[in-house]
Amino acid sequence: MNIIVVGCGMVGYSLVEQLSSENHDIVVIDEDENRVRYITDEFDAMGVIGSGEDCKILVEAGIERTDLLIAVTDVDEKNLLCCIMAKRFENCRTIARVRNPVYSSETGFLRRELGLSMIINPEQIAANEIARIIQFPPEIKVDTFTRGRIELLSLQVAEGSFLEHATVRSIRARLNCNVLVCLVTRDEDAFIPDIDTEFLAGDNIVISALPTEANTFFLKSRIQPQRIKTVMIVGGGTTGYYLARRLTDIGIYTKIIESDTKRCEELSDMLPEAVIINGDGTDERLLLQEGISAMDAFAALTGLDEENVFLSLYAKNVSKCQTVTKINRINYTEVINKMDLDSVIFPRTLTADYIVKYARSMMNGVSSNVENIFRLENGKAEAFEFFVSEASAVTGVPIARLKLKNDLIICSITRNSQVIIPGGHDEIRVGDAVIVITTRSFFSDIKDIVNR
Repeated sequence: MNIIVVGCGMVGYSLVEQLSSENHDIVVIDEDENRVRYITDEFDAMGVIGSGEDCKILVEAGIERTDLLIAVTDVDEKNLLCCIMAKRFENCRTIARVRNPVYSSETGFLRRELGLSMIINPEQIAANEIARIIQFPPEIKVDTFTRGRIELLSLQVAEGSFLEHATVRSIRARLNCNVLVCLVTRDEDAFIPDIDTEFLAGDNIVISALPTEANTFFLKSRIQPQRIKTVMIVGGGTTGYYLARRLTDIGIYTKIIESDTKRCEELSDMLPEAVIINGDGTDERLLLQEGISAMDAFAALTGLDEENVFLSLYAKNVSKCQTVTKINRINYTEVINKMDLDSVIFPRTLTADYIVKYARSMMNGVSSNVENIFRLENGKAEAFEFFVSEASAVTGVPIARLKLKNDLIICSITRNSQVIIPGGHDEIRVGDAVIVITTRSFFSDIKDIVNR
């Protein structure tokens, strides 16, 4: 594919690093000549010096033959304007990095009105990953869809556990939580279960659920060995805000320590259920006074990598809490990996991975109807995320009456920011985002899921 990357910062660098290894033709654009030269010297990519909002610069970069433009400058508005300019040229899909929380609740509107293929928020992605690490034990794999609103959780049925000999029907009835078992892998064979499928010890199952319902499921089924109840966050930036919002939404006591007084006031307004402490998060006495030794989890999210590393090491020294450390630079990955840290996240790598997944779905030749493709259970099944742009045979009909093809299941419908774990009475409507899991067929359009 022909790809233009606007913005040669840390995320742009990681993107070019991954995309160039997959034999894409890449052009980078940035106003900083040194940044452009650094990337083009390092990777197989062409460079153009200038602004991605400038139509002449886009033409010089080859926008007429470009399949995908990715705008990842440090300014949200620039990224959106780059994508608007690129949409003037046919057949070019666009991805914009948008970080401001003010825009986060309007991403659906922005995508529709500006014709964007994807809006990506690195801080929100990082927060979702941290929440996953904190909430679930390492043996449970979690994939998120529709910007973190829906989770697919993969876990193994343990001998003697609640799930052994349970059925899809009994799980919903006995636990009284809204989850859907979408996939079962047994003896290397993956299949879509029906409502009376009985689970056996050793089965791997994939469950679709809202984050709140997933938490309820694990609590009631007693799968999670120790539920996290309290979390301390040092650093009240955007990532800290998104993480705290997600944790408080599922009832986890969350405390943020932030040194900037004005930011504390903002956080207090945005996060009324969190405890906001104005103080120096590196002050040992303050951390002890605020109860770090009794916390279940600790996240170091300041803007300084070195500070985050030392904070996590200190937290492990004075408590038994699980620690998560944010690292923005990856120059010293080998050194960091040798340290006694529980979990380390690299936001720019997470963001690049997310975008590369979309580029791969484009390489598969799918239509614009498909938003994302994720492989499950080592490729034995795939999850397709569709956007329903027009009325068809699948819209306006209860799912129970749809003549669905074999070996697939509709596991979620997102409508106006509301997520529905569907039952037979639910229906797909224009404007919905729909996730379908299948073990056999490849779909290029939402209409392909029914027999014609």
